[in-house]
Amino acid sequence: MNGKLAEQRFEDIANFLPEHTFECGQCFRWSRENDGSYGGVVSGAYANLSYATYPGEKKRGAITIRSDLFADDPVRREKYWRNYLDLDRDYTAAKQILSANDKVMARAIEAGWGIRILNQEKWETLVSFIISQNNNIPRITGCIENLCRQFGARAGGFGGREYYAFPVFSDLARCIGFGAEDLAAVRLGYRAKYIVDTAAAVSLDGGAKLDSGESLPLKELESYLLSLPGVGPKVAGCVMLFAMKKTEAFPIDVWVKRVMNRFYGMDENNLAAIKDYAGHNFGNLGGLAQQYLFNYIRVSVISPADG
Repeated sequence: MNGKLAEQRFEDIANFLPEHTFECGQCFRWSRENDGSYGGVVSGAYANLSYATYPGEKKRGAITIRSDLFADDPVRREKYWRNYLDLDRDYTAAKQILSANDKVMARAIEAGWGIRILNQEKWETLVSFIISQNNNIPRITGCIENLCRQFGARAGGFGGREYYAFPVFSDLARCIGFGAEDLAAVRLGYRAKYIVDTAAAVSLDGGAKLDSGESLPLKELESYLLSLPGVGPKVAGCVMLFAMKKTEAFPIDVWVKRVMNRFYGMDENNLAAIKDYAGHNFGNLGGLAQQYLFNYIRVSVISPADG
């Protein structure tokens, strides 16, 4: 961090609440500060984001971001954050489409009304969701921070805390001794080999296929991601949704299975049927639907009477 924090402000923003967006399981490097703002590392730079509603408004306000990312280029900085926070999507229209004739979705949307789909870094998202398998959010966050501290470049300090960028795939690809003390300290367990092998696979073309992912048809992109070590359908779906702008992707994990069983009467083990239902009923908004449903059941807003 060079000490120069540039400010980026977005006015009149609706359908956004930091705690909904940053704590819904789609990202792992943002944390709540004592003043209610959120701090994290994005594209190798520290950033602090705060949101303040307007007087008399509950769901509309201004976003303020302070970061040294593109500090000397206001045009690029504004474009970057607008894309990262998905500010150009009409979430009001999307919610209306999803909730039409679907009372479950209407309740889920109200519970997570401030969720937006972040457009995150591809390599970081890929590794983060490999780590997420059979894991809980606090431990995932800890593993990622350990990985960044061990192998990432220093991103500077703020508020008495040191921040580190996410390590590049070429650095992790060189960790062929994934059982060595340096990588073992990250406490990745069996996931360490997956990450090192995936880093090596991505390095073969310098990351070109991964970087171009959002321009590929969904099936071709999914096929490529599934070819990487440690990547199954759920991880591939998360990468496509949270880093490749494939909002039709509908990642299915244990929480989504539960909500689809409880509220839509579907067999938790019939993943093909769940996927078909999502494609037919949610269409190209399946990823948004997934996040609303995922959040709805996880935050325990559901009571037995809701069914």
